[in-house]
Amino acid sequence: MAEIRTRPIMTLKLAVNGMQAIGAGPNGNRRVGLVAGGTFEGERLRGKVLPGGADWIIARPDGVTTLDVRLVLETDDGATIGMTYRGLRHGPAAVMDKVNKGEFVDPSQYYFRTAVAFETAAEKYAWLNGVIAIGTGSRPPEGPVYDVFEVL
Repeated sequence: MAEIRTRPIMTLKLAVNGMQAIGAGPNGNRRVGLVAGGTFEGERLRGKVLPGGADWIIARPDGVTTLDVRLVLETDDGATIGMTYRGLRHGPAAVMDKVNKGEFVDPSQYYFRTAVAFETAAEKYAWLNGVIAIGTGSRPPEGPVYDVFEVL
């Protein structure tokens, strides 16, 4: 089997501005995290996260939290990039209780992974349109942080 190799794209830091509760549905407890902004930085791109993104979160009965996120990134040279990702976050109940209360927990203590896709019309960043990307996340008190990697 071929080894999967990656190359760093960026570190993404999000600022969340509250939650909109939808409630317990057939798949679990749904809430929407409102993204107020943030920053991203890597060797090949950097800039800010524009306000208006959202994370459609489900806390499933099995203890797994699912993420479905849509964001617009603006690079430091003015290009816009659509970024979407789906992810999973879970771990031991005591650890996840701390994460959910907004306490800092070492990210090695829980699983937080994402599958990422990009879309842009900017020629300079068109390489992102053909990339499969993955991310590792952490949830410090100030907001989610992701390290995003291109799968080579």
